[in-house]
Amino acid sequence: MTTAPAPAIAPFRFFGLTVLRSRRLGPSMLRVTFGGPGLDGFAAGGRDQSLSLFLPHPGQPEPVLPTGEDWFARWRALPEDVRAVMRSYTVRAQRRTGDGPTEVDIDFALHEDGGPACRWAMAAAPGQLIKALGPAVEDNTAVRFRPPQDTDWVLIWADETALPAAAAALEWLPAGMTARVWLDVPRTEDRQALNTAARARISWLVRSEGAPSAVDAVRAAELPGGTPYVWIAGESSGVRALRRHLVQERRFDRKRVTFVGYWRRGLSEEQLRAEAATEDA
Repeated sequence: MTTAPAPAIAPFRFFGLTVLRSRRLGPSMLRVTFGGPGLDGFAAGGRDQSLSLFLPHPGQPEPVLPTGEDWFARWRALPEDVRAVMRSYTVRAQRRTGDGPTEVDIDFALHEDGGPACRWAMAAAPGQLIKALGPAVEDNTAVRFRPPQDTDWVLIWADETALPAAAAALEWLPAGMTARVWLDVPRTEDRQALNTAARARISWLVRSEGAPSAVDAVRAAELPGGTPYVWIAGESSGVRALRRHLVQERRFDRKRVTFVGYWRRGLSEEQLRAEAATEDA
């Protein structure tokens, strides 16, 4: 008797997320916990696992999102005030229970002039529905924090938008791994208690207290010897400046520096996406 092979699972697919609860983590961060049967099969890879959220406009009970292979083109063809708001976020944590249900935490950075995702999160209530294009297998290309096996120590820098990813990466690091970490946040109360088995030295750069820039903070530091791995994420200009310092001044191997611009000052995600589409054309 020949056994048929198991069907392949696409790395990413759409999921339905139901709001279970939310809580403030500080003045600039709000955690929303999702669950529901629509999350069946969701499989986050930890660390800086990203996904795309699709949020409704005010007055819509659910996000308006076409289905099928051509969903993106059909989504873009909809009026901007009708189609679901698409935003990229990090899976802060996924918890599975023995009987199968799963819960997913997503942390939202809050700003006084925040956009639609920020406003949605602040008004999120249990039972509300959104959709996500997320991972169905844990080893997927939306996980970028990947220290090579020969890594002796890790350098992390993140602003508040990348803090959830940095926190999850610290939880993932093996026991005893040396880590130098700089976390850039708006206010003192935005600092969080972070869990890690690594030998991590964590420095909080609080902007309201006049903290130095990422480059100045790292430039002034005495870094460990050995072979490093670097992960830096946050506002694009700050990320690029820190990468230049590490590659050009510190002479780090650029192949061992993972850098991600989560946002760019003065531009919305729609504007960034349009700019990228123009560059690719």
